[in-house]
Amino acid sequence: MKEEYENQNIYDNIEFFNGYKTIRENDNSANNIEETPALFSLLPDLKNQTVLDLGCGYGDNCRVFSEKGASYVTGIDISVRMLSVANAKNKLKNIEYLQMQMEDISDLARCFDIITSSLAMHYIADYYELVTNIFNILNPGGYFVFSQEHPLITSPKRGVQWATKNKQIEYYCLSNYTHEEKRDIFWIVDGVIKYHRPFSAIINPLIQVGFNILEILEPSVSIEIIEKIPDYIKNRHVPNFLLLKVQKPK
Repeated sequence: MKEEYENQNIYDNIEFFNGYKTIRENDNSANNIEETPALFSLLPDLKNQTVLDLGCGYGDNCRVFSEKGASYVTGIDISVRMLSVANAKNKLKNIEYLQMQMEDISDLARCFDIITSSLAMHYIADYYELVTNIFNILNPGGYFVFSQEHPLITSPKRGVQWATKNKQIEYYCLSNYTHEEKRDIFWIVDGVIKYHRPFSAIINPLIQVGFNILEILEPSVSIEIIEKIPDYIKNRHVPNFLLLKVQKPK
C-alpha cells in the first residue's frame, strides 16, 4: 500500500504541481468548461447532507458543497501541496481536509450521504475494491457522483495522439482500448501513472457491488465554444470525460 501511495502522489512533484496549477487557472481549460459544470449538474440537493470528496485537490468543490447547504464536508487527498492550498483558500467551519489515500476511506469509520470524486478514479489501481468501500460507507439511498478521464482518452499507451493532414486534425488515434492495465505517460511531466479501463470495466463493478446506475454523461462543447476556442474541435471526435451518478439502494 505504501508503494502505491508514493507512486501515485505525482501532485507533490513541484514541476507537476506548478504545471497543473497553470492549467486549472486557465478559464478556458477543459476542467472549467466541460468537467466541472457536468459534475455539478449530476449532484442531488446538498442541503443538510454530509459529503465526502475523494481527491479533493485545492478544495474548490468542497467549498461549493458547503455553500450549497451541506451540513459537513470532508475532503481527502494524498498531496500535501494540494491540501495546503485547500486549507489556505477553501477552509470553512464545516469543512475538514485530511491527507489520506482514497483506498483507505474505510478508516474514516463513518458514513456519508453523498460521495464525490473529480478526475481521480483513473489513478486507482484496484477500482473494484474502492467502489466496494465507497458503497459500504454510503448511507442507504446515498449517491456517488464521479468524473474520470474518458476511457477513449486513457486507452492509447503512449498518450493521446491525433492524425493530421496539412496541420488540420482528421481523426483520433485509438489503440489498445480492450487492454485494461496501467498507463505510464507524459502529462506535464514524464512518469504519470494512470489506469485504463474500458467502459464495461468501469460500469460493471458499480453494478456488481449493488449500485443503481442513474445517469451517465460524456460532455462536449457548443459550436459557440469551438468558434471561440478552435482547439475544442477535437471534442467532435472524442469526449474528454466520463461522469456517472449512481445510488445505493434505500
